[in-house]
Amino acid sequence: MIGIFGGTFDPVHFGHLRPALEVHQTLGLEELRLIPLNQAVHRAQPVASGEARLRMLEAAVADQPGFFVDRRELDRAGPSRTLDTLLSLRAEFGQQRPLCLLIGGDAFETFADWHQPERILKLAHLVVMRRPEASEPSDPRLHAMLARQRTAEVERLRQTPAGAIWYQHVTQLAISATAIRAALALGESPRYLLPEPVFAMIRATGMYASERSGGDFDAARADQTDDRLR
Repeated sequence: MIGIFGGTFDPVHFGHLRPALEVHQTLGLEELRLIPLNQAVHRAQPVASGEARLRMLEAAVADQPGFFVDRRELDRAGPSRTLDTLLSLRAEFGQQRPLCLLIGGDAFETFADWHQPERILKLAHLVVMRRPEASEPSDPRLHAMLARQRTAEVERLRQTPAGAIWYQHVTQLAISATAIRAALALGESPRYLLPEPVFAMIRATGMYASERSGGDFDAARADQTDDRLR
């Protein structure tokens, strides 16, 4: 099974990585692809450039077996829609390989309003990362989806390419990329909220010193930073 975890990752932090690792271990994924978006659809656009966010992701998961950074959304013009990404992945992996789309519990609350959600479920399983005590969604459309497609059997995910909804209880850390950027803009340290290689890269490049800067990223300085971190 292939896991897919997309997001802004602006910057990537432990609130992203710990739940993703727990899903990877619980489901026994062959690999987990982290996909930074290019152009957000229903939220503010990223502060850091796509290349900066890609480099931070690569630094964050460099020593984690089974985690890979996938740049396909950065290379695709226009809004970064989940449907388009899944169609691209299906073209690469074929129609029978199980794909698992990881989303947070909050994102699942709005899933029925996504672009063609039923078609998304025909292309991948949905893995909903949520707290054990989280309440059920209030949207009746989601209730109907869950009644038809929710499973508690890992084998259903493994034996079918798409279509199931799996609830994954995870350790959810109250860490916000917005709060990290705000701390950096004030000159405060976000250490212990994100991987040290990511923090080192941010310090070396001056990203997020002011969100008004647009998060420009100097590739030469990034290469030097990467050399120091390896």
